[in-house]
Amino acid sequence: MTQAAFQIQSTIIVLLMVIGISLRKDRRKHVPMMLLVIFWDIILVLQIELTRGAIAKASKVATNTMIMNIHVTLAISTVILYFFMLYSGRKLIKGDRSIKPLHLKVGLITFVLRIATYVTSYFIVIR
Repeated sequence: MTQAAFQIQSTIIVLLMVIGISLRKDRRKHVPMMLLVIFWDIILVLQIELTRGAIAKASKVATNTMIMNIHVTLAISTVILYFFMLYSGRKLIKGDRSIKPLHLKVGLITFVLRIATYVTSYFIVIR
């Protein structure tokens, strides 16, 4: 798979994430959209690993460029936060409203990290 295919997928994922966030008041639309975003993004990470050996490259922290290390840190952090978002979103669906403020805060952090991952991915491509 080419780098362009990864970038196109990433662009679509980010756009769908923006749409999903804008639909947050409509749970019937928000939940499926965000599930699509999260699972597609995790699949994208797996595609990159399987075709590019991303883990092996990322593990060379001492020899990687700073932007590569920043990108990897952002990407890993985003995926970890996806799991919290799934957990807290599930609690919300089951009626636990007490987690909503934390879900919103972590959701914003996740979104910012995903945007930063997207931006830094272009610096990795052009280097």
